[in-house]
Amino acid sequence: MRAESPAPASLLQAFVHNFLGHAPNGYKLAVAGFLVLNPLVVWFGGVYGHTIAGWLLLVEFIFTLAMALKCYPLQPGGLLALEAVLIGLTTPESVYSETTDAVPVILLLIFMVAGIFFLRDLLLFIFTRILLGLRSQLALSLIFCATAALLSAFLDALTVLAIVITVGAGFYQVFHRFASGKPPDAEHQFDSDSEVHESHRSDLDAFRAFLRGLMMHAAIGTALGGVMTQVGEPQNLLIAKHAGWNFAEFFVRVAPVSVPVLIVGLATCAIVDRLRWFGYGTPLPAAVRKVLKEYARIEAAKRTAREVAALVVQALAAILLVVALGLHLAEVGLIGLMVIVLSTAFAGVTDEPRLGEAFKSALPFTALLVVFFAIVAVIHDQHLFEPLVHAVLELEGKSQVAMLYVANGVLSAISDNVFVATIYITEVKAALLEGAISPEQFDDLAVAINTGTNIPSIATPNGQAAFLFLLTSVLAPLIRLSYGRMLWMALPYTVAMTATGLLAVIYLL
Repeated sequence: MRAESPAPASLLQAFVHNFLGHAPNGYKLAVAGFLVLNPLVVWFGGVYGHTIAGWLLLVEFIFTLAMALKCYPLQPGGLLALEAVLIGLTTPESVYSETTDAVPVILLLIFMVAGIFFLRDLLLFIFTRILLGLRSQLALSLIFCATAALLSAFLDALTVLAIVITVGAGFYQVFHRFASGKPPDAEHQFDSDSEVHESHRSDLDAFRAFLRGLMMHAAIGTALGGVMTQVGEPQNLLIAKHAGWNFAEFFVRVAPVSVPVLIVGLATCAIVDRLRWFGYGTPLPAAVRKVLKEYARIEAAKRTAREVAALVVQALAAILLVVALGLHLAEVGLIGLMVIVLSTAFAGVTDEPRLGEAFKSALPFTALLVVFFAIVAVIHDQHLFEPLVHAVLELEGKSQVAMLYVANGVLSAISDNVFVATIYITEVKAALLEGAISPEQFDDLAVAINTGTNIPSIATPNGQAAFLFLLTSVLAPLIRLSYGRMLWMALPYTVAMTATGLLAVIYLL
């Protein structure tokens, strides 16, 4: 029997190793400590035990969001949510109620993101033409930023940035293979420069700097456009649902803040690019442009009639998408489902594996969003935010909306803007239903919540899902785009856009 004793220890080690996978040991210990601490606080905390445990749970969940680069928040956040139900901080009924209230947001994430997946070839075609058709670095940066903003106003910001990343990664791979002396279809290690010829190393470094600037301009563009409409970001749709705003009304309500921020954002783009501040402004090397244009010419020559027909179908579907959103013909998620049907039925996409691939990027975040709602249910059931919201509501005049803008901005930058917006809009809506604020006050506060969660959150990759997607993409390490470099490159935009938004909230609402 003693000879078999190592087996349980080995099995125990396997369980420990499997817990949260490849996350650092310190992170695993922290999450395990949270799971042990919370029930102890509930059981031995006396009359304030549930309230203290609720606040601890909230801080712990924000911690999992802030550490998203170490471990995707669904698993640790989900464990915290499950424990919250088990120890009585909320109930399954409350979680279900919060989730059903957000069905439009869930439909948006599931169907709209998947629908845009089937417009990918069209969007790739557009961005490729922009990248290779302009020689002015300043014009290229402005158009990339503005195009990303325009697309993000009607599509999902994460999806738009995913398209831009795909374009950037594709072009990087083309030149890296060329610089390494490899034929176009050869197997190649893109994450290693060991085979890059010395004569091409300086061009490769400049190309990396060029792509870093372009990716960050595009990322900022998704934030500029994403704040303007109800479909630009997931939380926008939730805010619109609580406020009862359709697509056009949402745009008009937010415009006094979003339009000045857009102007200042584009002006910031021009300034940092022209002056080459904060890592921006490196032009596309002539040698790289020559290689990429030749590659694009060869690819265009290979395009078949079926592929051209598919592009036409995608263009028509995109036009119909914009019209349907503008006229609010149906819930946004259902419009996304329409795009899926039309862009696949008339493009020959009928096999299940290709259809399933479109849903891969959205479903993990959709599941995480439901975990968000479990945490929101805890906040409601334990009345955690009532003192904070009441303190804001007791302020008078513009100080009220200004404080809400600032509070949402700070929390969004360190955690996640969807989570923060969900908490605040539900609490403010409750205050409206209780008669604590007027409908006019509610509209101003809803605008402050929307702009506060969308604009200052660009300060860190944690704040916006699209930024986090860029940081964790296959392209980021190739072009040397680290967490610290993203913070630095986002800084001028953060200062200019956040200050503009605050002034607009105070003086233009």
